[in-house]
Amino acid sequence: KDILGEIYEYLIGQFAASAGKKGGEFYTPHQVSKILAKIVTSRVEKSGEFFNVYDPTMGSGSLLLTVGQELPKGTPIKYFGQELNTTTYNLARMNLMMHDVSFNNMMLNNADTLEIDWPDGPDAKGIDQPRSFDAVVANPPYSAHWDNSETKLKDPRFREYGKLAPKSKADYAFVLHSIYHLNNTGTMAIVLPHGVLFRGAAEGKIRQTLIEKNYLDTVIGLPANLFYGTSIPTTILVFKKNRKTRDILFIDASNEFEKGKNQNNLSNENIDKIIETYQNRKDVDKYAHVASIKEIKENDYNLNIPRYVDTFEEEAPIDLEEVNKQLKQDNKEIAELEAAINEQLKMLGVEV
Repeated sequence: KDILGEIYEYLIGQFAASAGKKGGEFYTPHQVSKILAKIVTSRVEKSGEFFNVYDPTMGSGSLLLTVGQELPKGTPIKYFGQELNTTTYNLARMNLMMHDVSFNNMMLNNADTLEIDWPDGPDAKGIDQPRSFDAVVANPPYSAHWDNSETKLKDPRFREYGKLAPKSKADYAFVLHSIYHLNNTGTMAIVLPHGVLFRGAAEGKIRQTLIEKNYLDTVIGLPANLFYGTSIPTTILVFKKNRKTRDILFIDASNEFEKGKNQNNLSNENIDKIIETYQNRKDVDKYAHVASIKEIKENDYNLNIPRYVDTFEEEAPIDLEEVNKQLKQDNKEIAELEAAINEQLKMLGVEV
């Protein structure tokens, strides 16, 4: 079963790579899945209790499975996931089955996450009974369109933020849905475009509220061109409830990668550095900074990473004496070359 699962996962990855933009709709590259999985399991200790993980935009289910692989060996796990595309939903079901996940330990749904509050939305009396999870992971479609009609402000997932994500950018709608289903001791990690860090209007208000609630824990900038179908750089946002500190860790990993033919890649060393920095939660020169809430407020809740992590490299001082010496040498060589050319032209009878 393990071998069959690995083969199936490999084939999905190969198909995603060849499918280009379409591939990005159902598959998160394993290197990125690994970072998310390591983040949400970093403090988990082995126990006999089930670990519940949820992916509201699960695609082929690879991200869910990676979380299971990062848990301490022997930890029982239940997988919850929702997917809009029926074909992709069936890919996920098959993927989990091929990895020997029993039907009792997978709860998957084929529906629109932003329209259908699953799992366990309103009961027969209309009272919302949301299920919460130990971990929520997601790589939702970037800046997707959604129905942000005013009725959504009554939805318990969104109402306490006072604003709705724009119709043409559902990024924060996915964030709020995911946080709503995170339990008080769990960790959530979501991949999003950089625009969520600094866009204003409704998104700016939602971002400010999330920070004031002290839910946002870490911002990680990833390199460009990691994903199928898009070359844009992305960011991982990490959320937790009941945090003990009121700071935010910023990690700029955008310049540390291995260049590939079609996609950039993250080496194990690149991934380990991100996770180690996340766990240590300390400043690292030109790579990471722990920003106080005071700093965040001074920047008007703008989370653009360069505001907090200075990656500027000073240029080496210029040796003017050496430059002047080289310039004189160049001029001498040019004069000698011109003289040689003129001599050749004279021999050919050309006036110079």
